Amino acid sequence: MERTRRLRASRTVRDMVRENHVRVEELIYPVFVIEGKNICNPVNSMPGICQYSIDRLGEELDRVVQAGVRAVLLFGIPEHKDEAGSGAYDDNGIVQQAIRFMKREEKYRELVVIADVCLCEYTSHGHCGLIRDGIILNDETLPLLAKTAVSYAKAGADMIAPSDMMDKRVEAIRGALDEGGFCQIPIMAYSAKFASSFYGPFRDAAHSAPGFGDRKTYQMDPANGREALREVEEDILEGADIIIAKPAMAYMDIIKEIALNYNIPIAAYNVSGEYAMVKAAAQKGWIDEKKIVMEILTGFKRAGAKMIITYHALEAAEWIKEENH
Repeated sequence: MERTRRLRASRTVRDMVRENHVRVEELIYPVFVIEGKNICNPVNSMPGICQYSIDRLGEELDRVVQAGVRAVLLFGIPEHKDEAGSGAYDDNGIVQQAIRFMKREEKYRELVVIADVCLCEYTSHGHCGLIRDGIILNDETLPLLAKTAVSYAKAGADMIAPSDMMDKRVEAIRGALDEGGFCQIPIMAYSAKFASSFYGPFRDAAHSAPGFGDRKTYQMDPANGREALREVEEDILEGADIIIAKPAMAYMDIIKEIALNYNIPIAAYNVSGEYAMVKAAAQKGWIDEKKIVMEILTGFKRAGAKMIITYHALEAAEWIKEENH
């Protein structure tokens, strides 16, 4: 007689038959860098997360290295913003400075530096593209995204991650990178990025809230699943090497569908609002933070994610190492 409980009788047996594991090597940690000196600004809505100026960035990177996390996703907060988001593609911009700092310091050189490409942190209006008469312009924005990507590559970025959700931006960025001699730089595309309410704390951290309206004309409708597959397929055809699904928790069905339909690595982005909810509940003593976080991350792997972008990365890495020893 079949009895599935036979394989749950002890922890050792459960470990032997476990289908999915979260590995430290698969975690990607977002880092916020800000212009200025001697800055370590805690993000109130994201406990444990801070904005760092370049002269203090090493404090956070030391923790990343110590935890064994091997990749960081960089977001920049410039001192000045303008209508064209020129700080994004300024070769001396804040992200470019951070990349050069990391590649200059021997102890950080092995970290994979992923540079987020978008204009929202750099525009005075807070939108991800150029604007005319209240309309976010698609094709006019593409050259600036491509210019930003090349600038990051010149600074030493290992990977480019366009998050703007303009149509054809992967194609534009791939073409610009190849033309600039950076054909070896992979693109991690935010392909299934939804117009979600889970992004609020990130916008506090990155100073990137839109000055008017919302982003529903370019980010995806949360009600649409098949459309996400169309976005993914288009980005793959345009040259994407890795696909991001964002947010992750409420969209694990999307991750699963991508995994079933396309042979491409998937990154689940466990976004700021998801992180903040867990942290708030844990601070109240309502949940066991370690167990909840590891269950969530395991869920992403079960759905089909190959890697996980998460603000829990440093803590999760330590928990994983404890479990393995």
